[in-house]
Amino acid sequence: MSSGDFMASDVSANQLRGDDEGRDEAAWEAAQEAAKLLQTIGEEITPFRVGLAASVVLLFIGLLFSGYYYVLPRDSVSLETQYMQRGGHLMMSELHNDGSRAITEVSIEVQFQTMDGEILDVMTINVDEVAAHASLAGDELEMLVLGHTVWDDYVLDVSFTYRDYTGEFRTGGQSHIVGEWSSEYFLDRADRRFWPLD
Repeated sequence: MSSGDFMASDVSANQLRGDDEGRDEAAWEAAQEAAKLLQTIGEEITPFRVGLAASVVLLFIGLLFSGYYYVLPRDSVSLETQYMQRGGHLMMSELHNDGSRAITEVSIEVQFQTMDGEILDVMTINVDEVAAHASLAGDELEMLVLGHTVWDDYVLDVSFTYRDYTGEFRTGGQSHIVGEWSSEYFLDRADRRFWPLD
């Protein structure tokens, strides 16, 4: 390589350094502008405003949830039944209407049967209406069966029907084998429906 080649490389290196300095200066000016913008935003956004905005967002989410829970028509009915051995066989049931509309023409039947299908006792209740977000329980939904050994297994046949907010009859329940444990709990649900998918 000749000395002219070295000078050409030196010139280009100096030009590159000059270009880097120009770019560094432009980057520094851009950073200063960004810092001024952030300072201006920082003066306008206070912790109070951030808290207020968060509160508004939480209120909006709560409004959406409560709209689903209370306003949109939906159907959510379940029957809770507890079996206990207490000087016999004790069954207690409670109907829950967790839907946003009342249900009507409610009928509940709980049969206590042997494993062969012989009905030992039945409890039945019919109610005109159960309000939205309400439960139905009481003495009519309790049954004590005496005179049968607690050492055998039995069948607890649970069923319920009702008319939903669209006017259609719905059913729920199933059969459960009881007797292995001194206390058992069952939760039977009807199919859930909600607007607009009904």
